[in-house]
Amino acid sequence: MKHPRLEIDILTLFPKLVAGPMDESMIKQAKKRGQVQIRVHNLRDYALDRHKSCDGRPYGGGAGMVMMTQPIFDCLQKIGKGGWRILVSPRGKVFRQSMAKRLARKRHLIFICGRYEGVDERVHQYLVDEEISIGDFVTTGGELPALCLMDAVIRWVPGVLGNKDSLKSESFINGLLDFPQYTRPRDFRGWKVPKVLFSGNHREVEWWRAKAAMRLTKRLRPDLLSKQPQS
Repeated sequence: MKHPRLEIDILTLFPKLVAGPMDESMIKQAKKRGQVQIRVHNLRDYALDRHKSCDGRPYGGGAGMVMMTQPIFDCLQKIGKGGWRILVSPRGKVFRQSMAKRLARKRHLIFICGRYEGVDERVHQYLVDEEISIGDFVTTGGELPALCLMDAVIRWVPGVLGNKDSLKSESFINGLLDFPQYTRPRDFRGWKVPKVLFSGNHREVEWWRAKAAMRLTKRLRPDLLSKQPQS
């Protein structure tokens, strides 16, 4: 079997949360073709007590529990050197399409999924290369956000998408939302497809799509327009 273009390791307390989605759809096919290799590590396998404890009460008091440094450290040691270590964290930089493209160029990614009140600060300080958030909200754990990140990254691995041109016109590629898409039938309950899309005039279609993408972005995500480079 040829060496995969991208290797991914996931560190989690709940392996079943991430195992299922990775055996469906695009990720399943990418794994089958050997373009991506994914390994899931149960952090409880690295616990030192018979209760498989990976969390403890925070020093100084406070609500909730904090994930320990030791199981994460030992798991990373077992994986070995060379991977780009990402902590999925609400205090990380908010994920963008450009970040997905950048991460897809790496050979090995390691995602660390936090839980409870977060991870020991020493994980932040000494064990990760980058922290990423999927938005300004809090989830129960880092597993579902990690799946979002992986899905976005894997799409950029060469050969994963059947049509590489699909990446060129997606939302956020040019700082805008994607243009509206239509398919059969042309008329459904009086809701009609714009005539230009089946006119056969490719130049007019491209012009319409560019204008429609701008209108859609202005209506739904005007904040994206403020980020456009000034000419």
